[in-house]
Amino acid sequence: MIQARTEWQVIAEASDGSEAVQNAEELRPDLILLDIDLTKLNGIEAARKMRQLCSCRGGRTLMESVSQHRAGPRFLIADDHAIFAEVLRGYLEKTYTVVGVVLDGPAMVSEAIRLQPDVIVADVSMPLLNGLDAARRISKQAPNIKFIFLTMRDDPNLAASALELGPVGFVLKHSTGSELLNAIHSVLRGKPYLAPKLRAEDWVATKARARQFSKELTQRQRDIVQLYAEGLHINQIAVLLNLSNKTVEFHKHHIMRAFNLQSNADLVLFAVKQGLVSIKP
Repeated sequence: MIQARTEWQVIAEASDGSEAVQNAEELRPDLILLDIDLTKLNGIEAARKMRQLCSCRGGRTLMESVSQHRAGPRFLIADDHAIFAEVLRGYLEKTYTVVGVVLDGPAMVSEAIRLQPDVIVADVSMPLLNGLDAARRISKQAPNIKFIFLTMRDDPNLAASALELGPVGFVLKHSTGSELLNAIHSVLRGKPYLAPKLRAEDWVATKARARQFSKELTQRQRDIVQLYAEGLHINQIAVLLNLSNKTVEFHKHHIMRAFNLQSNADLVLFAVKQGLVSIKP
């Protein structure tokens, strides 16, 4: 077994397949070289067990690792405008590897966990689950994934809310391609990128407002408000969130009362102000 650094470093050796599996589970190496004809457990079966036991990098073969290294950072695109997403894919594939395109928030979460991309380029406003909330869920399960957010809204509070996720990029959709690449380069170096137009004069105060802004609703309430604002009925929301109709109605009633909302129109406007949905051209 070897652990990839600037130079190769051998951290353990095993004389049979069972020992190799045990070492992989304990040491979590970056790369494993396996002889197919190992005793007790052949190399193929050992690799399968390693993948089951280690959710880390240890199950990759040598050729998979070399291929990933050559490809560079792997990207997932999330945008509900299919044509825009495909154009963006073509643009990014000139430099990077794009492993997938998704069209809504839940798909962004599931594909991020399945594909483990290095970077996700996501529209802030996506159906069923907005880009920021989807990113929050992904970060809990895959904290190493980086994010570039795209939006039509030049709202510093929204940008500040995104930066609560760490060194992310926040780019306006009408920006140039070179600005998007600058954002990607910055985020890959572990530094945030914010479109100049979104910089607030008092950035500390703006971030404080954004934190309060995101804490006013629980995650469950945010989901329900977004889905209502997108025009879904109670039974549809209940199915999507695996709740009963009565539970959805209870949450809606509580939100309407807590924020003094008098009608469904008020609820839609509230969702827009909370950054959960946006009015797209």
